[in-house]
Amino acid sequence: MNKLIDHTLLKADATKEMIVKLCEEAKTYHFFSVCVNPYWVKTCADLLQDSDVKVACVVGFPLGASTSEDKASEAARAISNGASEIDMVANIGAIKDHDYKTVTKDIAEVKAVCKDKILKVIIETCLLSDEEKVEAAKCVVSAKADFVKTSTGFSTGGATVADVALIKSTVGDKALIKASGGVRSRADVKAMVKAGANRIGTSGGVKLMQE
Repeated sequence: MNKLIDHTLLKADATKEMIVKLCEEAKTYHFFSVCVNPYWVKTCADLLQDSDVKVACVVGFPLGASTSEDKASEAARAISNGASEIDMVANIGAIKDHDYKTVTKDIAEVKAVCKDKILKVIIETCLLSDEEKVEAAKCVVSAKADFVKTSTGFSTGGATVADVALIKSTVGDKALIKASGGVRSRADVKAMVKAGANRIGTSGGVKLMQE
């Protein structure tokens, strides 16, 4: 289970001491990655350089309402600072407007700077209808991003098994799925994986491993 987990700390009040602890925990349990805000990427990359833990960085977080140019610039800087994965927030307003051309272009501009790095796209499922979730997932595939990610964890809800299953039925093998937000138990993890999740974003990774 440890290699499914992106060990996450995205709180505004995260201190260096908390980030160091996050990285130490990630090394202890050999989590897949730590997921942090841009400011902490270089710190994490330095702390994890001799480990098997990768660094993921959020972009356009948590609202997704930055311009595509700003998201791309943020992603490029994070990669230069040591991030090997980018978790960007899609343009949620454009999804709600059913302007899927803009959504796809937004993702594609970030993918262009990611090159061989992994790009996950957060579609904030709790704010979307099922139809919008399906269309947003299709945009992720069209833009050649690597993962559809359910949630930021900062909105009105997190991942649900139903949403993961819906996304899986939409993307098939054309994209992977990251379930994020509200995954708090081993039972939750198992249910998400059974529904189609390939990665789990959680701040409770240590608790999950100790269960």
